[in-house]
Amino acid sequence: MRLSNVLLVVVLAMLWAGTARAAEHTTDSLDKVKQGLDQKKAVLIDVREPAEWKRGHLRAAELVPLSELKRIASDPAAKQKLEKSLPKDRIIYCHCGSGVRVLTAADILGKLGYDIRPLADGFEALLKAGFPAAEKP
Repeated sequence: MRLSNVLLVVVLAMLWAGTARAAEHTTDSLDKVKQGLDQKKAVLIDVREPAEWKRGHLRAAELVPLSELKRIASDPAAKQKLEKSLPKDRIIYCHCGSGVRVLTAADILGKLGYDIRPLADGFEALLKAGFPAAEKP
C-alpha cells in the first residue's frame, strides 16, 4: 500500500472516530421499560405534538413535544423549564407515533446529559404491548 493511501485511511479513521454518532433505539425490552417505570427508576416521555397527545396517550407518559426540544438550543428558558421537569437521575424512555422522532429527541436530550433510551415501538404498538392508555376527559 502506498504511503498516500495509508495516510488517507488514517485521516478517514480519525474523522470517523471523532464524529457524533446518531442515537439508536434502545435494546431494553418492553418488560424492562415497564419495570423501570413501576420502580420509579425511569420516566416515559411522549415526543409527539399536543394534537396527537389529545387524541390519546399513555397513562405513564409525560408530554415533551419534539418541537419544544428543538427550541432548547436557541431558548435558554426552554432548557431551564425542561431541566426542572425532567429528572437527570432517572432513565428517560421516549416514544412517538412510529419510532422515528424519538431518535432526534434522543440526540437533543443526550447532549444535555440525560440517560435517554428511545423506543422503536410507537404509540399504537405500546398500547398493544400492554401499556395502559390514559382515560379520555
